[in-house]
Amino acid sequence: MGRDLYDNFPSAKAAFEQADDALGFPLSRLCFEGPEEELRSTINAQPALLTTSFACLQAVRDMSSNGLQPAAFVTGHSLGEYTALAAAGVLDFATAVYLARERGRLMYQAGLLQPGGMVAVIGLDEASLAEVCGETGTWLANINCPNQLVISGAKENLTKAAGLAKARGARRAIPLPVSGAFHTPLMQQAAQGMSEIMATISFHKPIIPIVANTTAEPMTTAEQIKAELIRQLCNGVQWQRSIEYLIASGVSTFIEIGPGEVLSGLIKRINSDAKTINIGDAQAVNSLAD
Repeated sequence: MGRDLYDNFPSAKAAFEQADDALGFPLSRLCFEGPEEELRSTINAQPALLTTSFACLQAVRDMSSNGLQPAAFVTGHSLGEYTALAAAGVLDFATAVYLARERGRLMYQAGLLQPGGMVAVIGLDEASLAEVCGETGTWLANINCPNQLVISGAKENLTKAAGLAKARGARRAIPLPVSGAFHTPLMQQAAQGMSEIMATISFHKPIIPIVANTTAEPMTTAEQIKAELIRQLCNGVQWQRSIEYLIASGVSTFIEIGPGEVLSGLIKRINSDAKTINIGDAQAVNSLAD
């Protein structure tokens, strides 16, 4: 993951090296060589995804003929909020990758203390799935786009919720490969730990508004952002509402920076008229110079 960026762009290489220095171990080697099981562990996956996305952003900034920068807003899905903070100048990259690593560590530990998981539910509306959650002791964790939602909770409750969701019309209920009930009150221990860590770190005022996961509203102060990062650990990601807010605010083009095209796909399902551009590898970055 990210090796082509490292090999082709000095600014991307510098980002991976900075992450290695900030964390005190060769995260870059884990990204490039694996083993995959270790890379997928949330304690490693979170800083790895942040680093790869930020390396891609740095390469984009260098290669685009107009010094491509976010024009109106930035936003990110769950961990992606940390990349958005780095892009908006709220945190320097070394601090952001350190926080991502700590977030992953604390979420993993919270998952050991109160085991749980997440299930993607396809083909059921939000109101109906909210009723299922209320009846099974689970929570709506991600409101991604119409009829593509994620629930989270204790594993035995998720099994009940998945069966009930199917009985009420869901087409599929897909368990996700995660180590805990993310974005629920079961992450309270992680939220407490992150609150203590962030109390020691200076956050800067963003140079561009950041649309928050939990409120789908813009954040323009350091205090708002700190509160949001704690709140999102135990509350659902309002991705659909975030995109709807941006579109209502006049945004028509969305540039997804980082590996994969998941968010671009969600945006098109939210509004088919939205233009999406995905830049996640060296080939896509080089296309900016054409």
